[in-house]
Amino acid sequence: MSVKMPETDAAVLSRRAQIVKTLRTIVPGEGVIDREREMKPFESDGLTAYRQLPMVVVLPETTRQVAEILKYCQDNGIKVVPRGAGTSLSGGALPLADGVLLGMAKFNKVREIDFENRVAVVEPGVTNLAVSNAVAHAGFYYAPDPSSQIACTIGGNVAENSGGVHCLKYGMTTNNVLGCEIVLMTGEVLRLGGKHLDAEGYDLLGLVVGSEGLLGVVTEVTVRILKKPETARAVLIGFPTSEQAGACVSKVIGTGIIPGGMEMMDKPAIHAVEQFVHAGYPLDVEALLIVELDGPAAEVDHLIARVEAIANDCGAVSCQASTSEQQRLLFWAGRKAAFPAAGRISPDYYCMDGTIPRAKLPLVLRRMKELSEKYGLGVANVFHAGDGNLHPLILYDSNKPGELDRAEEFGADILRLCVEVGGVLTGEHGVGVEKRDLMPTMFSEIDLNAQQRVKCAFDPKGLLNPGKVFPQLHRCAELGRMHISGGQVPFPDLPRF
Repeated sequence: MSVKMPETDAAVLSRRAQIVKTLRTIVPGEGVIDREREMKPFESDGLTAYRQLPMVVVLPETTRQVAEILKYCQDNGIKVVPRGAGTSLSGGALPLADGVLLGMAKFNKVREIDFENRVAVVEPGVTNLAVSNAVAHAGFYYAPDPSSQIACTIGGNVAENSGGVHCLKYGMTTNNVLGCEIVLMTGEVLRLGGKHLDAEGYDLLGLVVGSEGLLGVVTEVTVRILKKPETARAVLIGFPTSEQAGACVSKVIGTGIIPGGMEMMDKPAIHAVEQFVHAGYPLDVEALLIVELDGPAAEVDHLIARVEAIANDCGAVSCQASTSEQQRLLFWAGRKAAFPAAGRISPDYYCMDGTIPRAKLPLVLRRMKELSEKYGLGVANVFHAGDGNLHPLILYDSNKPGELDRAEEFGADILRLCVEVGGVLTGEHGVGVEKRDLMPTMFSEIDLNAQQRVKCAFDPKGLLNPGKVFPQLHRCAELGRMHISGGQVPFPDLPRF
């Protein structure tokens, strides 16, 4: 691996046999995997450029087992990496050679559906799409819908604060989670929030969502379910340039229209997707917008007309509104298949994730073209355009020496560009190891230390998912130390006690 991870603890590895034996007493049967061949599927997440076999894999089934595993590891100085379905694209579930990989896939039950309070209580191993399927018979659904929703789990969605094509109007995971049960590294079990809308005191639930497995292990999630809108229609809008499509995005939002979803693809992505899904996308355009409007039928018809007028003012060369639910779903099937479809045009691709102000979209698209020429690598662009969340797919061939390194440098420059124009390093994939060393681009040392103190409050020994998010590895005690330079203490005029 080219990414630096925490030093391997030889003392822990020397106790591997005893650690495995103890874990088997906590999770009997087939819940512990320690053979190299059987651990191979766990060596990476969706960011397959980085791989590392774990010391051992444990697959608990109950909160009690999770608590016992974490307490045992805390007492014995053993690192733990939580893992959901492994669809993360930032290396957030990258194992450690001296760590326990804690797989949560067996937590796969829908515990309760409460239509009166419009919530579902689910275990973290339940897939995103399974929540919507469980409530569909009553006309409800779960709004966040990442492209990997058929496979990604709610626990992983909580860890990364996942979004999806409909997060523009209906919010990210953090806007749709009302409560959770979380196990700390000490084995203590906390309940945060619940079926009620707001919890008293500090917003610890907001802190946990998006914490990337650094604070605790989620064992239950209470999610908000919504009634399906009366009508939903999607419009395909083609443009002769990506810059014109980007300008259309800003103008639609600027007029006060908030679509249910607003996605954008450039020509390489359009062609790859159409060959893969046959969704009916126009092939003679440089950029394609998919705009979905939902609500009462009369309102949807009115908004479609307004969006089409704005698009025409921006130079659109084609507009096609869905005329049936089947056609609407086909339009979206193409967008959701964009990542796997990219495999048709390149042996490998590096999926980036950054967010920018919508008004900067034309500028960023232009700058990315320049970077593509600089690095000699193609790029296929797929965006959650409505909220400025970019997913450039950098195309490379790992069998060609140096191309992976160039792809990583290209990706880093894209993320620096996002920050430069007033955006952020990640929209929904998280920091993990991928963006970890770019954090100082966005945050000062004071900012990072403040964030790490939160980590220390939950995990003072730093055993839970170490090596992720923070660019420098500190022990918690180091954060409070006074640094002396030139023999002079800071602010020598202040009284010391």
